[in-house]
Amino acid sequence: MITIKCAKCKGDVFRYVKIGKGRLWHCWKGRIVEDYSVQDGHEVKCKCGNLIGVDEKEWIKMRQHSFTYSGSI
Repeated sequence: MITIKCAKCKGDVFRYVKIGKGRLWHCWKGRIVEDYSVQDGHEVKCKCGNLIGVDEKEWIKMRQHSFTYSGSI
């Protein structure tokens, strides 16, 4: 379980079950445990307005360098 945070304001965006090592390129919607994000059409944003990713139906394509994450994989 990892916590994905906004790189700008450090606010929580998701709590996510990550499987495997490596970078976080996209988040599968079925693995998001808690969602604190704001949906603006297909854009997924933090409460501060920072663009985190784009909704691609089954997953959210993450925008690199707009988020950080911590927790155990």
